[in-house]
Amino acid sequence: MAQQIRVGRLAQEIQREVNDILQKRVRDPRIQGVTITGVDVTGDLQQATIYYSILSDLASDQEKTAKGLKRATGLIRGELGHRLSIYVTPEIEFKQDKSERYGEHIDELLRKLHQEEQ
Repeated sequence: MAQQIRVGRLAQEIQREVNDILQKRVRDPRIQGVTITGVDVTGDLQQATIYYSILSDLASDQEKTAKGLKRATGLIRGELGHRLSIYVTPEIEFKQDKSERYGEHIDELLRKLHQEEQ
């Protein structure tokens, strides 16, 4: 139980810090407009998967953003190491959060269905 609380607290702290790092420290134009939507940390605190979303639907923008984040991973992890009060900084991996887009798609389908009924 205490371990789950610790993992959850660390995930929240990582999310807050990565958002701050992206805004203030990373100068790569490919990652402008990136929002961190969530963080999953393994129970042993060795791995953190950071989920992000971007406003663009274009595949080329999504690819550029992924490359920009991959390139900035070392800087972000190093910065996390300085900011977090933990023994070992977890390895980080970025994954695009598709749930928001999926939700928008469902909303659009429901709107169309509702219009057809009228």
